[in-house]
Amino acid sequence: MNENSCSFHNEKGLRDGQISELKNHGILRALTAEANGWEPRVVSAEVLRAQEEWEAVDSIRTETGSQASADQPGQLISFNEALQHFQTVDLSSFKKRIQPTIRRTGLAALRHCLFGPPKLHQGLREERDLVLTIAQCGLDSQDPVHGRVLQTIYKKLTGSKFDCALHGDHWEDLGFQGANPATDLRGAGFLALLHLLYLVMDSKTLLMAQEIFRLSRHHIQQFPFCLMSVNITRIAIQALREECLSRECNRQQKVIPVVNSFYAATFLRLAHVWRTQQKTIADSGFVLKDLEVLAKKSPRRLLKTLEIYLAGVSKGQASLLGAQKCFGLQAPHSKDLTFTGVCDLPPHSSEGTWLI
Repeated sequence: MNENSCSFHNEKGLRDGQISELKNHGILRALTAEANGWEPRVVSAEVLRAQEEWEAVDSIRTETGSQASADQPGQLISFNEALQHFQTVDLSSFKKRIQPTIRRTGLAALRHCLFGPPKLHQGLREERDLVLTIAQCGLDSQDPVHGRVLQTIYKKLTGSKFDCALHGDHWEDLGFQGANPATDLRGAGFLALLHLLYLVMDSKTLLMAQEIFRLSRHHIQQFPFCLMSVNITRIAIQALREECLSRECNRQQKVIPVVNSFYAATFLRLAHVWRTQQKTIADSGFVLKDLEVLAKKSPRRLLKTLEIYLAGVSKGQASLLGAQKCFGLQAPHSKDLTFTGVCDLPPHSSEGTWLI
């Protein structure tokens, strides 16, 4: 946190303490007495000063680095609120870029027609296209909603109650490769951040996110958490385009919840493999490649595993990684790690080479 931010929070703490003290002496109660049906006959100078100070506190705007957020600064944003933002803004220029399904020719097209998954129902295709369109959108630091999404992810993973700069080394601590998270969204766009938001804003999946985050900071098995998440979002995008999720989407008559659950289930599987098979950053490329094959081949199996885990969480019985020892809290910066992502791997089939 920079000096300006620290100074702001110190000043705010002092002011809050002063307000609290005034409350204890009953002075501020006079300010709200009218609402309770009692009007003071005389308003003293001390009460007026307290009222001015209270209004000054209410008008403070928290700095977020490059700019102050004008849209509910400092407040967490839910997944649904962020999604609604994308449903209401004009995304036509991004939508032109998407290719909703994989193009197949010759024997590949015939094999897919005969033995492949069913096509997505017509009524669900607009929702599918929205998912793929969001994956084309980049991070705009000037958009207050984008900033709130980043702030929410940071606060939920770190436990911080304060806003942080939108650019800075603290993002490397979360597992981005540099000081600007926007540079790591290649192939997944803003959908990668929406998936992280989904993971941390649900009370059940938040526990999972925190456990995986702790694993990512292990002194031996560390990996860049957010960068790994972006790769899993890429796998989810590919699975959607290759119609691997169509059967489940048709069954639930929804697309976005299925894609979200598939992302979470794939991340859960990765954490299990990483922990139990003692994987390290040197194994990242191989782990992601095997994970992509499994996820596309058996999406329902992954989703069922997630259901069992979440059911255990609701009963207070689930532990993602089993009996855990305390992991080291200090993780090396991701720039010190050699991480191999999905985009860095040689294609294993002609159908898996597309990148957005």
